[in-house]
Amino acid sequence: MSKLYVVGIGPGEYEQMTMEAYNVLKNCDVIIGYTVYVDLVRDHFPEKEFLTTPMTKEVERCELAFEKALQGNTTAMICSGDAGVYGMSGLILEIGQKYQQVEVVVVSGVTAAISGASVLGAPLIHDFAVISLSDLLTPMEKIEKRLECAAMADFVICLYNPSSKKRHDYLKKACDIILRYASKDTVCGYVKNIGRAGEESTILTLEELKECEVDMFTTIFIGNSQTKEMNGKMVTPRGYKNV
Repeated sequence: MSKLYVVGIGPGEYEQMTMEAYNVLKNCDVIIGYTVYVDLVRDHFPEKEFLTTPMTKEVERCELAFEKALQGNTTAMICSGDAGVYGMSGLILEIGQKYQQVEVVVVSGVTAAISGASVLGAPLIHDFAVISLSDLLTPMEKIEKRLECAAMADFVICLYNPSSKKRHDYLKKACDIILRYASKDTVCGYVKNIGRAGEESTILTLEELKECEVDMFTTIFIGNSQTKEMNGKMVTPRGYKNV
């Protein structure tokens, strides 16, 4: 049976790719993905056949991967971070119902919530929620409700896709919703270009975060009521001292 791997390549830096992901890409024939992600791995696997499609062409990309696998090629569809966290594994498995001759294997990677948290310190030590601010596939009303519920429950909140040219004020809107339940001094942080050239991180308050300009390559961390800044690191205590 033909095989199609869906591979999370982590934040982008070669050294942060899992060994399993590396071995799959090393042994496959074809690597397919969004242009930006393919460019992150192209130099490390120069002997492979690379195929790309632009943003919004996800269905075509998946069908191309299945067709390549059916032709007898061991094929890998790559995603940044983890393939199962806002990645391509769900769509691949949906489309795969039409391609019963192809076995799909999902290979996990390090998602931005995890890699970004390590840059900031330890913001996710307690319960947390991950929410994307992109309303391309999710109605904004549902996103707002999820933000409100997570803030009401005092979760640490990790925000993906916080801003774009069309959504330049979405982070401000999200902060306004969270500020209904959280202090303006809540410890927050963000990391830009995690594991890539130009990586930078900042720790700041929720009130300050509200006025920040960020982009699609930024991951936001909003602390809960217990989160603190300790020696320049963002830390959410779990309560071990109280045990």
